[in-house]
Amino acid sequence: MNQPSNKLLGFSSVFASAVCFYLATAALRWARLSGVTIDSANFVFGRFFLGFVMVGILLLVKKRPPRPVNWHYLIGRTVANTMAVYCFFKAVDLTSVAEGNILNMTYPLFVALVSWFTLKDERSYASICVVLVAFAGVVMILVPDMLHTGLLSQFNLNSLWGLGSGISASVAIIYLNLSRRVHSTETTLFFMFAMGCVIILLLFRERIVWPDGRAFLFVGLCSVVSVMGQVFITFGFRFVTAVEGSIISSSRILLAALLGPVIAAEPALTLIGWLGAFLIFSGNVYLALAPKKSTPPAPKD
Repeated sequence: MNQPSNKLLGFSSVFASAVCFYLATAALRWARLSGVTIDSANFVFGRFFLGFVMVGILLLVKKRPPRPVNWHYLIGRTVANTMAVYCFFKAVDLTSVAEGNILNMTYPLFVALVSWFTLKDERSYASICVVLVAFAGVVMILVPDMLHTGLLSQFNLNSLWGLGSGISASVAIIYLNLSRRVHSTETTLFFMFAMGCVIILLLFRERIVWPDGRAFLFVGLCSVVSVMGQVFITFGFRFVTAVEGSIISSSRILLAALLGPVIAAEPALTLIGWLGAFLIFSGNVYLALAPKKSTPPAPKD
């Protein structure tokens, strides 16, 4: 294939991953609408377990065992990612698919914020100003009716799950960048899925149940599209730059804002909510385009 075709394939794959990650949370909403009451931890466990099986099969086919080099990076990535996924699904369960997805996609803002305090030689006043403006968008998502009811009167404490997913996802991304310097994609994913299963089982063993027919259908759908999203984004990043991939991935913010009433049977965002989503999306795009120092190449997969 020629280069333009490769680019189009990459763009399409990364966008498909954003759609899949959105549909994974929509599956949880559909489950609730159909009367399924099992705890959201079951959806998280299903996602990790299927991922573990798929990566394990891939390693067996390739006859390439996982090769851990730095356990600190692998465990840090796993713990932060597990927290992010659980908080993400909990946010969707207790608030809305749109709000959960939009707040989950605030992780680039928190990465930039952490970098501001920890990487003094890479500080950018322009970036931190953009982050502050984007956080105004976060407030608009959290309290979309603030102009009519006041800033805190309509604040939903369950929205903190969404913010928690963004914060923990930012830590997971930082650890991922460190881990990929010394580990292959398969090794990172294998331990993330395997240890993620163990963590969820240990923390929520009393809530994890074998789902019945209808619940099994929705947990299975959520798990399959989640793993498909991981496959699409891993494949797509072979043909697009990190900047391009980050911008396309952030389209999940706009997808969530647009598709809520159509896909998840949720009320449409208010004008303030739409403005908040746009500010967060614009902040992510700016941070993706901002120049960064080069990092050591990752090991070949």
